[in-house]
Amino acid sequence: MQQQADSPFNMLNDRAYQQWRSAKLKDYPSSSEDLVTELEDPYALTKHEQRNMLLVLNKTNMAIYRCMKPESYLEKRLVSRLGQQFGLQRLDNNLCADEDSITSLTVVEGGRHKGYIPYSNRPLNWHTDGYYNTGSDQIRGIILHCVQDAASGGDNALLDHEMVYLLMRDASPAMVEAMMAEDAMTIPANTEGGEEIRDAQTGPVFSLDVSGNLHMRYTARKRNIIWKDDAATREAVKFLEELMGSDSAHIFRHHLQPGEGLLCNNVLHTRTRFEDDEAAHGKRLLYRARYFDRIANTDVCREGN
Repeated sequence: MQQQADSPFNMLNDRAYQQWRSAKLKDYPSSSEDLVTELEDPYALTKHEQRNMLLVLNKTNMAIYRCMKPESYLEKRLVSRLGQQFGLQRLDNNLCADEDSITSLTVVEGGRHKGYIPYSNRPLNWHTDGYYNTGSDQIRGIILHCVQDAASGGDNALLDHEMVYLLMRDASPAMVEAMMAEDAMTIPANTEGGEEIRDAQTGPVFSLDVSGNLHMRYTARKRNIIWKDDAATREAVKFLEELMGSDSAHIFRHHLQPGEGLLCNNVLHTRTRFEDDEAAHGKRLLYRARYFDRIANTDVCREGN
């Protein structure tokens, strides 16, 4: 992997890494409430609202927004409009997405959705979205917007992938190098009804985009995942599992309420099991938009960042 000489993610430039590391850790948020910006009108953000969100995004790669007017968050078009205000344009029309390429995440009993955990009430393990996508179609940006939460459960845990890199590099640069190998992790082919609908995908866990930003491709699922069989990779996988299973202060935990949403550069996330009570509470519904774009004005190597 070719790396920019002055990038903090260049393994040969410890000075750039140490400078970035110090800035990253300084005043790092301690709770999910530190990530929240209240929005008066999500369709037309004020300069103050957008600036607040970008400050948090540049620190943690994620921001939580809270719509203050209940009537403003029910329409699906809010998601695409919010994304446009942060430079997100190129939607990923993934397998189970709706016709507009934005996915309605709710419990679905049958059809094409059957067997896919996001459309059930089962817990979702740690992952980044689109970890099975090809190298040219990596998911860079995500919006997850809550219309209705569950009667119980459905909590998210969130972890900045840059913080994971920092902790791993501090522990052992060799583990980072292993996770940057082009053959670090293989996702098996996806078959449906005996037909292969996606080839097996092999690639790195950590990679850099053309602007030098760090991207992470990861899933904690065990079934059929093929990890490179060497000592450094095994050590790195164990490190990731232990970190994500810990009570690290860098893991944010949040229950998205109706009118709240997550805007992020595809950070690591999970979801706990949930239970619906449609008669008393309504059915859990979140809209998810996946983008091939990174959120604008969040480049790590941009001037002033």
